[in-house]
Amino acid sequence: MRKPGRYVSLEDLGRVRLSKHFQFRNFLYSEIGNFYGKQNIPDDPDLAIAAGRKLATTLLDPLVETFGPIDIRSGYRSAALNDFGATEVKPQKCASNASNAGGGHIWDLRDDEGRMGAMVSVSIPWFAEQYNAGRDWRDLAWWLFDHLDFHVAWFFPKNAAFNLSWREQPDRLIQSYIAPKGKLYGPGLTPDPQRAERYADFPAFRGIAYPPVPGA
Repeated sequence: MRKPGRYVSLEDLGRVRLSKHFQFRNFLYSEIGNFYGKQNIPDDPDLAIAAGRKLATTLLDPLVETFGPIDIRSGYRSAALNDFGATEVKPQKCASNASNAGGGHIWDLRDDEGRMGAMVSVSIPWFAEQYNAGRDWRDLAWWLFDHLDFHVAWFFPKNAAFNLSWREQPDRLIQSYIAPKGKLYGPGLTPDPQRAERYADFPAFRGIAYPPVPGA
């Protein structure tokens, strides 16, 4: 049986506000954890919160304020849960712990160079509807490149969902499992000079107005 104090601490962690639009609890749900009965609790809550705040304020808030609601499929994973997903769940659902440190799903684990980072799997309903009707995923990829300071954006075929990560000293990589598969952009590559034409019909960056907070 879980100790009440442990539960209360997790409840408090879930209420921690990472940004204007997100609390920590928005990123704690895990389908693997739910199905297999595995906990998803940080070993280092302070580091997880610090990395999550960077992710939410730098990358996710601008998405919400540009496109409206976004769907979060996978956010934070504890090292124990990620290792279980990488080694015990078949077919393999998670990359290794080493791959998920410092800019991956394990927010409270720095990489070998000591860099902090965090990742989330997300889709944007506004764009997904167009993608499912035939729009090119690269239209969104180049918009991300020009508007957000991300570490990696990695696209998947279903609903043009993508892994989006923040990390100290970002690599600025864009990769995809959607045709044309592979690396769209990375160090040493030249971005498409005509890329702005691809997203000319996108809404204004952070153009959604929210009610002001009285006295703020």
